[in-house]
Amino acid sequence: MSNNPQDQKFKKWLDILQQESWQLELIISGFAIYGLFMMIDPIELAAQEAENNGNMYRVLLMQGLGISWYIITINLITHVILRGLWIGAIGLRYVSGEIDYKKLNYSPKFSRHLNKRVGSFDNYVANLEKYCSIIFAVTFLLVFYLIGLLTIVFVFTLLGLAIDKQETPDWVRNWILIPTIIFLGFGTFLTFIDFATQGWLKRKKWISRFYYPIYWVFKYLTLSFLYRPMVYNFLDTKFGKRLSLVIVPLYLALTILAGTGFSTSNYLENDMASNSFTANKKNYMDVIQEEKLFADRAAIPSKIINTPYLNVFVEYGSSVEDDVFYFNKDLEPDEDLRGIFSVFSDGVLPWSKREKLGEYIKTIEDMYTLQVDTVSFKPEFVITENSQKQLGFETFLNIREIEEGKHNLKVLRKDIRRDSVYKRTIVQIPFWYYRE
Repeated sequence: MSNNPQDQKFKKWLDILQQESWQLELIISGFAIYGLFMMIDPIELAAQEAENNGNMYRVLLMQGLGISWYIITINLITHVILRGLWIGAIGLRYVSGEIDYKKLNYSPKFSRHLNKRVGSFDNYVANLEKYCSIIFAVTFLLVFYLIGLLTIVFVFTLLGLAIDKQETPDWVRNWILIPTIIFLGFGTFLTFIDFATQGWLKRKKWISRFYYPIYWVFKYLTLSFLYRPMVYNFLDTKFGKRLSLVIVPLYLALTILAGTGFSTSNYLENDMASNSFTANKKNYMDVIQEEKLFADRAAIPSKIINTPYLNVFVEYGSSVEDDVFYFNKDLEPDEDLRGIFSVFSDGVLPWSKREKLGEYIKTIEDMYTLQVDTVSFKPEFVITENSQKQLGFETFLNIREIEEGKHNLKVLRKDIRRDSVYKRTIVQIPFWYYRE
């Protein structure tokens, strides 16, 4: 069969598919909902890992996936519920046909009200069909909108990093990068105005000439060229226009509602940072491994220690290396390799840097001080990964001589404030020591 849109057979085939599409919608929604509930845990885990590693690009990607997950899941569950109601209405229509208001024998006032507001049963079925089809289509449109927004944010992030990079020549920064950011910022504002007003900038002749080049650039940046036909087909009806005005505020309201909670105390919270009188589960490796969490700055094996030694894991962060370069200028490289790298690069640490790895660790050890109560320890670190594949430094402290009972591990690190060096407490972790 020809796929020419002008062919009458093709149009009839589309009309048949349009009438039978509800079956495909239900099948796709069912499989999608099942798959979505299988995906949410890996997405949240990957987002936590990216946040702990300070990988802003992956954080942005995971946050986008997380928001997309909620949009698709809420819409598809709503679609399945309404489709179920629609199928039930179809079955009821087969049994009892139209609504006979005369048989209900209501008073004239209620009969007039019901005839006006409820109307015929066929209209009810038709409205359910319309809402179901629109929700199914809008679900994927919203995801594409989000992908477009994330693409723009990603581009701004890359340009910002390029401007901050010391290796960027001044002429590139001043004549290419900054004008590009200004153009994209202005274009983003106009694109949002056009989106919020449902194409007002495209209707005004004197503005449309100026707006067209911006529209042409942003249709690729936002990937709108992939879904524009659906958008315009959606906006050429009154129902589509009304729904598009409601749907964004609706999701904002749902976001605000999801962010509300209930507090049971003026002093206590569920996720308080560890200190001498608070034990956060992200600072104990047994809980971290069991609940698939990530260590928060530092961690010890458990709240109860039975061994004469204390294993301490200190998380690595990019700010740690910045301090290493401050305290040991010889370790600062000519080119900072932190950030995005290619999968085609060899990824092998050069010999020049391998030779300085011992000096690097020694500088790290000089930066950190570990204290159990008032007793200080100079750590002897080794580079390692914990059970959640977090990169960091590990050491063991001899606690054979401390008394049984509650103790407090304090992790301190050298820091800089106004060119003066001081020791800052990174985290405090309470634990109980009992000999076996």
